[in-house]
Amino acid sequence: MAEPGGADVVRCLVVDDELALASVVADYLGREGYRVDVASDGERALRIAREQDPDLIVLDLMLPGVDGIEVCRQLRTFTDAYIIMLTARSEEIDKLIGLSVGADDYLTKPFSPRELVARVKVMLRRPRVSAPVAAVAGDVRRFGPLELNVAAREVSVDGTLVDLTRTEFDLLAALSREPRVVFSRRQLVNAVWGEDWYGDEHIVDVHLAHLRSKLGDDASQPRFVRTVRGVGYAMGTGTA
Repeated sequence: MAEPGGADVVRCLVVDDELALASVVADYLGREGYRVDVASDGERALRIAREQDPDLIVLDLMLPGVDGIEVCRQLRTFTDAYIIMLTARSEEIDKLIGLSVGADDYLTKPFSPRELVARVKVMLRRPRVSAPVAAVAGDVRRFGPLELNVAAREVSVDGTLVDLTRTEFDLLAALSREPRVVFSRRQLVNAVWGEDWYGDEHIVDVHLAHLRSKLGDDASQPRFVRTVRGVGYAMGTGTA
């Protein structure tokens, strides 16, 4: 991820139906050299996210129409952007719901725009690791009908390519690198997000749930990604 002012400017998306607040947040982020888009509803936010592929999204929980929780859930099916959720309520349940659908951080309104910018800077200094394993030509891993080509970053099931996000691919690559090893959430965070990443470790569960869905893997009878209760996750053999 490029630094502000570099060849590849960091892109941010601010989603809030309070236009005055969205404008202030966008202004503060813009002063840091980030390119900022603003959306006032969930449907427009999803459209912009697909078109612009932002690096970071500031997302209000309470939106008209499609709310922030559903927006976050849908975002996590196609983007690895950092997501900071905003809410006017301080109840712990809001935080848990937000994190359960893949938010990386959380701020309760009212908040200082300077605090938000500070959190954004910390996140962007710790970009997600692009590949947890060395890409060696010919490194193709097979688990029943699942085939993982590490160098090409391609995954197929029964010969059909599966469209994964970068994080989903990296999680699968980390698990398949040592298929007999059970990985804890922290170990997977270290492999995919980096050892300095400080968010909630349960974000691993969110991305693995999306990965399983795309692979057609039934969590109750997993073929590819096994849950080891009380420990973490491991690679399956490809058979139920």
